[in-house]
Amino acid sequence: MKLIDLYAKMKKDISYIEKELERNIDTDHALLREASVHLLKAGGKRIRPVFVLLGAKFGTYDMERIKHVAVPLELIHMASLVHDDVIDDAMTRRGQLTVRSKWDNRVAMYTGDYIFAKALEVATKLENPRIHQILSKAILEMSIGEMEQIRFFFNPDQSVRDYMLRIRRKTALLIAISCQLGAIAAGASEKLSNRLYSFGYNVGMAFQVRDDLLDLIGTEKEIGKPPGSDIRQGNITIPVIFALQEPELRTPLLSELKRIQEVDGQTDIHHFIKMIRNSKGIKQAEQLASRYIDKAIGQLNELPDIQAKKDLISVAHFIGNRSY
Repeated sequence: MKLIDLYAKMKKDISYIEKELERNIDTDHALLREASVHLLKAGGKRIRPVFVLLGAKFGTYDMERIKHVAVPLELIHMASLVHDDVIDDAMTRRGQLTVRSKWDNRVAMYTGDYIFAKALEVATKLENPRIHQILSKAILEMSIGEMEQIRFFFNPDQSVRDYMLRIRRKTALLIAISCQLGAIAAGASEKLSNRLYSFGYNVGMAFQVRDDLLDLIGTEKEIGKPPGSDIRQGNITIPVIFALQEPELRTPLLSELKRIQEVDGQTDIHHFIKMIRNSKGIKQAEQLASRYIDKAIGQLNELPDIQAKKDLISVAHFIGNRSY
């Protein structure tokens, strides 16, 4: 099944979550409302709510409960994007102006804070301390991941392990708990929800590796922002880390990195991107993403053979091969 077919099949529930997202970010404060709605209307794949909905299929599927997990997880993701765009000085996301570029950094930061707060408020509608603990821990880890990314800006000596720990916190954890919390909210067993967590974790790792690949091999039309945005900000991703391990490439790549850093990313980076595209790093990163997808699907072996299991496999394959 193609992802578009899955979304079509889930259209009613996804549309319901979309309306709940809009309802929950509504506020009497005009500027906050305008900035929040701007972010929401920029769109997105809504992968996290989809994982919540599919995880809930393994228990008692009740949208009035599930929405109190699906909505907060997407709001947390949205809030983190607003803050990321401030750190990265990003002008566009998904082909639209970012909140910081449409207004300014101050509006963006408080909009992100507001959306974070709304996420936690919605989650409290479920009287389950375990859900609240998992959500709050994930937000803490995400914050550490973002700080670690800043700490490693333009550091060519970071290891593959450094990168893995960073994306685990930045991306994989939120996708992992999306699968897990959907099952918990639906009353599924701990064993089953833990399996779904492991599935989501591996899918999340592949998602970020693929995202970092697309930043280097995708087009602006495909990814909604100029290629090479990561390196302009100093973010050295896994294809670059792999390429730096090639003896014949290390010296010229180090020279390019120094040049880009000296002008704070405000320079032509076509030569740098060309070197990475011609390196073994692209293939190695693609293989890494594929291994994570295989590990993710392996976590589903012991789960009941229901349609949601097949749908999770479809989403995993999409993430492993996506071009946008």
